[in-house]
Amino acid sequence: MSLAEFAGLLADPTRAAFCTALLDGRAWTAGELARHAGVAPSTASEHLSRLVAGGVLAEERQGRHRYVRLADPAVATLIEDLSAYAESASSGRARPRTLRESTRLSAEARARTCYDHLAGRLGVAVSDAVLERGLVADDAGLAVTELGRGWLAGIGIDLPVRTGRRSTRPVVRSCLDWTERRSHLGGALGAALCRTALDEGWVERIGSGRALRVTAAGDRAFRELLGVRLDAAPGAGPGPTG
Repeated sequence: MSLAEFAGLLADPTRAAFCTALLDGRAWTAGELARHAGVAPSTASEHLSRLVAGGVLAEERQGRHRYVRLADPAVATLIEDLSAYAESASSGRARPRTLRESTRLSAEARARTCYDHLAGRLGVAVSDAVLERGLVADDAGLAVTELGRGWLAGIGIDLPVRTGRRSTRPVVRSCLDWTERRSHLGGALGAALCRTALDEGWVERIGSGRALRVTAAGDRAFRELLGVRLDAAPGAGPGPTG
């Protein structure tokens, strides 16, 4: 597939909306994506078939349900980088049209998933903390230090060793955060930290979107483990909002 053909897959607003929705790292049904983008199911199915055929999405079927997700972390990185570039290149972010949209955007700016790693103010704060504490070094490109590997082992994370193959996911990479205009951590390290935060109940998803809420347990864990302190979300309670 040529660059022009690949770019054409993302040039359609509906297909672009599908891809950005799937940055939450989960699998969606065709019906869910159709409702999200405001298109008919038949239209969604046609667009999804093109994205699957082009290698942007991977498809799974369970009974009568068709689930799709971003094909791999490399595709997710590309979509996120393009989204961040589009944001920075625009003359200014459009104002939210409704209170619900404003609330969602505010929550995503505080903490969200960027495919499979932490983003928003939480993600940037975690990135700053691991660099300041010498867990990750940035001398000649980001790399996890021996101190960092020991710290990660202490919270149950065992990172893979980079083999040097181009197909291997980087152990750690910098990912531009589109709300903070600074970097958060991606790669295998970013994914492992996000997975641990979700599994340990340090963060929880807000509804069905990408936004996350830091729980009381998470507030303690991030402070004790990394010295990260975040302002609580207005009106946030200990349980999910649904």
